[in-house]
Amino acid sequence: MITLKRILVATDFGDASEAAFNYGREFARTFKARLTVLHVAENVLTRAVGAEGYMATFPDLQRDVEEAAQKQAEGLLSDEDRKDLGAAAIVMTSNATALTITTYARETNVDLIIMGTHGRGTVAHLLMGSVAERVVRTAPCPVLTVRHPEHEFVMPDALVAVTKA
Repeated sequence: MITLKRILVATDFGDASEAAFNYGREFARTFKARLTVLHVAENVLTRAVGAEGYMATFPDLQRDVEEAAQKQAEGLLSDEDRKDLGAAAIVMTSNATALTITTYARETNVDLIIMGTHGRGTVAHLLMGSVAERVVRTAPCPVLTVRHPEHEFVMPDALVAVTKA
């Protein structure tokens, strides 16, 4: 028997992440699991800047990036998600996205990670790497990757209600 108590959806707020979130929500409902949405915000403070004049604005920029990400992550969750699934939105700051996701999953005993993948070609993958691939290789638990658009078996709630009527 499969038991899932903690489900983590890692998001970059793209289309593939939206599809992954839909899967995560349905898995959490089905297994009566706790749902966490995690976004890893870029640490702009570690980026080199050519002009010294920009250094003073970095703390403000970092705060703005993190606040915008938190607001967007919170916006994914409904009141029902928070009540029924104990859902929470977490924003962490790092430039090592895959490591941050897997470390969070390990430290919080996540049972399943769900994340979107862009499905880039071989050359793009070699040049840019793949966060999803690194998570799959290093995660302490199973990882479900969702590519968008692909065959989807999660129907929106409104469509489910119409098909049952």
